[in-house]
Amino acid sequence: MSADPGIVFGRIPVLECLRARRRPPRRLYVLAAAKGIDDLLAAAKGVPVETADRAALDRLAAGGNHQGVVLRAAPPEVFDLETWLDRHPEPDAFAVLLDCVEDPQNFGAVIRSAAAFGAAGVLFGKDRAAPLSPAAVKAAAGGVEHVDLVQVTNLARAVERMQQAGFWAAALDAGGQKTLWEADLTGRTLVVVGNEGDGIRRLVRDRCDFVVSIPMAGALSSLNASVSAAIALAECRRRR
Repeated sequence: MSADPGIVFGRIPVLECLRARRRPPRRLYVLAAAKGIDDLLAAAKGVPVETADRAALDRLAAGGNHQGVVLRAAPPEVFDLETWLDRHPEPDAFAVLLDCVEDPQNFGAVIRSAAAFGAAGVLFGKDRAAPLSPAAVKAAAGGVEHVDLVQVTNLARAVERMQQAGFWAAALDAGGQKTLWEADLTGRTLVVVGNEGDGIRRLVRDRCDFVVSIPMAGALSSLNASVSAAIALAECRRRR
């Protein structure tokens, strides 16, 4: 899969990138025989458009499911924590911090949920984290264009800095002291989600103000990182 963070492929991600204009689009490549892309071409006003054959698009998308459209744009903007905090003084802002989520599909899906529920940001580490790759951007289905992305060097210290800025940090873990429904998720809230296998690392979890679990009633007792994050973000939105 291409590692170029400026490559966007798939009709929905490309359309959202063109509509948002949060990062400059540079060139749109479309399959010569592509149908039903009038809205996409309209959104591309002022952007150079080039027809290409499927092999060329396959190369640009490095084998990803491009659906006949690939956009070359500036890379998504990634904020440092202090800049992001200055951007979001809202008293009821909520965000999600990912501790070592390494699957780009999960990473992208969390970004999608964060954008859908109105989160102020998605925080992730510099190391042991999925890269902001075209695969993650595709999985985010346009969410990259609508939510702030924040990269931090030390996740435990990032939690502490968020707390200093007035955020309450809630770690998602099956052994939580209370359920997600019982926890106070009003005000400035940071939801912390662990990786696909080991969950939240102890050092990060210990920095959190409380640990919450998602109530389960079925035959399975666990959810993957992106689904857990989506449920928690939906609950944060409901409280607002």
